[in-house]
Amino acid sequence: MFNFLSNNFFGSYFSTDMAIDLGTANTLIYVRGQGVVLDEPSVVAIREESGTNGKKMIQQVGLAAKQMLGRTPGNITAIRPMKDGVIADFTVTEQMLKMFIRKVNPPRLFSANPRIVICVPYGSTQVERRAIREAAYGAGARKVELIEEPMAAALGADLPVESPTGSMVVDIGGGTTEVGIISLGGIVYSNSVRVGGDKFDEAIINYIRRNYGMLIGEVTAEFIKKEIGSAFPGSEVREIEVKGRNLAEGIPRSFTISSNEILEALNEPLNSIASAVKTALEHTPPELGSDIAEKGMVMTGGGALLRDIDRLLMEETGLSVIVADDPLSCVARGAGIALENMDQSIGIFASD
Repeated sequence: MFNFLSNNFFGSYFSTDMAIDLGTANTLIYVRGQGVVLDEPSVVAIREESGTNGKKMIQQVGLAAKQMLGRTPGNITAIRPMKDGVIADFTVTEQMLKMFIRKVNPPRLFSANPRIVICVPYGSTQVERRAIREAAYGAGARKVELIEEPMAAALGADLPVESPTGSMVVDIGGGTTEVGIISLGGIVYSNSVRVGGDKFDEAIINYIRRNYGMLIGEVTAEFIKKEIGSAFPGSEVREIEVKGRNLAEGIPRSFTISSNEILEALNEPLNSIASAVKTALEHTPPELGSDIAEKGMVMTGGGALLRDIDRLLMEETGLSVIVADDPLSCVARGAGIALENMDQSIGIFASD
């Protein structure tokens, strides 16, 4: 008579199931039936108490912690626990996940632990996947399924992943770029390079240090990239005034930099992405290749927002390139679609 109060019923009825895009730069959480409810930087600020055995405490996570990057006093460190799409600091990642989950799913009476779908880079190792799975269990998950980023990106971009035609997706995240060829609900070929938004910022910092003798921080480099960064020479040259520290004098100075210089600075990471796309096309079976030649490729991820990056890939491959709607949340939305169909879509989840 009371069979309906079994564990499964209780769990599914009272839990807030969620899909998490645990990215190098940002973490997005999709809640079943609600859509994307959280989008915060993957940054944690840690306070260390004074004394020899001083305890480490988490001060802030997300946006509040990102605003502290490069501005913290000696006893507070702002760190990014994810690197190249995988966990660099296990304990901090687990705590960060816990706090994000608590934000979208505050503990309440009769609440069951959530089932979680979490994204992993295609090229991640078994050890890296196990670490992500364990971090999710440590953060309070009842059940954890992994989905590879190219598959999640394709689902989020509304590509026909189940059909017998080839679809191509290029997902440029903060730490990795994933290129995937998808057909019949599976990944036929995927190529992952550890180049993304972070490498763009790094290239800008190094270019300015080399050519201007100025030191700028990650936040300033990201601002320059968003304001005047581009992947293809344009007719209009934009300029921006930036402040940094003069390395020779050791004092703050301001200087002006142009979009053409940023294009030159980004040349190397952009070439790595273009060659990853070409490699994927070379490994595509001929039948699927003809589908992709007809339909082109879809770009997702924050890197797809770099001005004219679609034009660069169009010139390099000769294929049409479409930037997905809201590319930043595309992977999270795709993982959410997998979550909504969790009981039927066994084939699309990744194994350890």
